Formats: sequence, structure tokens, C-alpha cells
Amino acid sequence: MPALVPRRVLAFGSSSEEFAAQWENPADVFSVLLILGGDVVARALAQLAGSGITPVAFSFGWVSYAVTAVVSAVGENKLMPLPDCACKVINGKSGYVRDNCSWVLGRIVRDYESWMDDGNRNGPIHACVARIIEEKWASMTSDGIIVERPAQAGLCVSVYDAMQVRPGRLRPGAYLLGLTTIVLQLLVAAIPCFLFGGWAILLVTVVGTVLALFNGSLSQWAKEKWACRRNTSKTVVLTKGNGSQHAIVVVGCGLGFDLEDLAAGPVNVNVSTSNMTRITIIGLATCWILLLITAAGIQENTWFLLAVGGIGIIQNIFVAGRSRRPEDFGVPLKFRTVIGHPKVMDCLFKVETALPYVGRSMLETFFPGKLRADEKEKWDELEASASSRAEAGTGRI
Repeated sequence: MPALVPRRVLAFGSSSEEFAAQWENPADVFSVLLILGGDVVARALAQLAGSGITPVAFSFGWVSYAVTAVVSAVGENKLMPLPDCACKVINGKSGYVRDNCSWVLGRIVRDYESWMDDGNRNGPIHACVARIIEEKWASMTSDGIIVERPAQAGLCVSVYDAMQVRPGRLRPGAYLLGLTTIVLQLLVAAIPCFLFGGWAILLVTVVGTVLALFNGSLSQWAKEKWACRRNTSKTVVLTKGNGSQHAIVVVGCGLGFDLEDLAAGPVNVNVSTSNMTRITIIGLATCWILLLITAAGIQENTWFLLAVGGIGIIQNIFVAGRSRRPEDFGVPLKFRTVIGHPKVMDCLFKVETALPYVGRSMLETFFPGKLRADEKEKWDELEASASSRAEAGTGRI
């Protein structure tokens, strides 16, 4: 009479076999990953889109992004995501402050410390920051009390002149990285085709790549990304607000974008998605869903498909998070000078003296409360001086 095997032993062995089979050929994993990580794809597209062919590779998250894009295009009339760095844009003459809604300006402010001084740690802006921190630290230890050196102090205002705008131009490195990633994905997808005769993974990769490139090539991206007037002489201030170490003054010089317009965002400007764009986005989302269904049917050599998606998501993450310079967004700037002081109010006084109305325009942002009598008197003097300089035609903003 055969010995009875306990059910728990059978179940244990069955589970082990299931795990082994899954790790040998992961089933349905790629189809699940296709609907995760859509925010990464959206940020990568926002970084590079607007230049014709956008080098953002096929990866995980594209199906999720495609469905989200339909909601944005149909319901919100836009493709560009909201900025991921909060900042304020201040009119350098009127002092009007608006919250930024532009991805471009948000990234310029977010990445400022990486591109200021052209990346030179010994540049004038870095030197200004170091100086005011040292001066602040010295004043804190003047009574012989040992205190920790502050991480930041005062305010550092950098002044830039706008140069001729160049929207839609990517550096060759962005295209080279995208092309290299796509070629590597196709080579990986072709391996099972040559070794085992399975062409399904290569087909999914080719179709996914074509859909990804088509998504990024829509003309709507450029319309939204640079939705503003051009060749302006307006002066604006970009800053993260009260408590920030830096403020960026951009003087239009009759060449640059109207950054105050740009800050309003595409929703507030007449660049809403057209009916043709909406139809295209819906069609692309349908194709992505069909690709998802197709990929779910692949049961063999699925590690190659996961490798294709993994290579693509690495490129997407790198593109989405990488620091970029203003000229990479079509906003080339030329450094003029930097003004800093350990005390924010004194820094604004110095800015107002050098650039009439600009220092005053930042006052309510950095000092929303009531001014002292001596401060009010000083600002009244500077306002009178700015008015007389403007009448004489010598004030430059």
C-alpha cells in the first residue's frame, strides 16, 4: 500500500516549482511594469520635448503616461506637466508677484546652484555666498560664543542679461544618449530572435519605440513649453521666496522671453490643445493599450523584454532628473554681476541702488511684515532717487 504524502509537503514542493518557473520566465511582469512609473516618462518628455524628434526611449510606464495624457489633453487642455519646483516670478518694476506654472522656469530655479558660475566652484557667485556666510558667522561669534557655521546666510542676487532665445535646440549629447539607448534595446530584443527564433520581443520593442518617438514629436509640446511673448526688455526676478539663499534677476535686453508671461503657464495662454491633438493623443493611448495586451501574451524569453524596459527606464530616469542649463531650455543668459550681503534688507538696498525698482520689487516677498522707521526712510530716499534717474533716462532695468 503506497505511503500517504502529507498535503503540506505537496504544497511546499508545488510552491517551489512555481517560484522557479517564475524566475526562469517571469510571466506578466512586463505588462504590469508598463502601467507603473508614468510620472517618470512625463518628466523626461517635459525635459526634452519641443525639439522635433524627442529622444526619450521606450520603457516601463508608457501605458500609464499615455492614459494620463488623454486626461490632460481632453480635460485640462495641456500636455506639459506642472513644475516640480515651486518658485516665484516678480516683475522687476511693478513688484507684482506670481506663482510659477512653467516647467522651464521651475527647472531653471531648481538647478540654479549646478549651473551658476558655469559650474566653476571658484566663480564670483560661489565666492559671494562664501563671503556672506563667513561674515554672518563672524558676527555670531563676536561675543566669544562658539556657534556652528551656518549653512546659508543673507541673500545673494545674481544679475543676468538675456540673450537671443533659442527654443527647441537640444545638445548633441541628448540625441546621442537617446540613440544609443534605442540601439541597445533593439540589440537586446533581437537576441531571442536569432537564438530561438522568437520575434515577439523584437516586435514589441520596435512598436514601443515608434510610439514613444511619436508621442514626443507632437508640435503641441513646443507651443506649451514656450507659451510667451519674445524679444522683451522686461526685468524679472526668479526666486524660491522668503528664506532662499539666491534670487536671479533676468534683464530682457529686448532679446529674451517674457518670463512673466512664461510663468503664467500654457493653461492661461491661448495654446490649448487642438481637436487634432486630442484625437492623436487618444489614438496613441489606444495603441499603447493594445501593445500592453500583446506584451501580456509573451510567455518565453521574458527576461529579454524586462531588460529592454530596464534599459529604457534608466535612460528616462536620467533624463527626467538631470540638471540642465538655461540655454538647454532655449533661455541663454549672460552673467553681469552679483550682489550679496549677510543681511537681506541691506542686500535689497544695494540691489535697488544698482538697479532702480528691482530691489523694491523684492521687498514684499522677503519682508512681508511692517518696516522699521529707519528702513522706511531709506526706501523713500531710494524711491525718490529711482524716480529722478528714470526722468533723466539713466535708470536701467
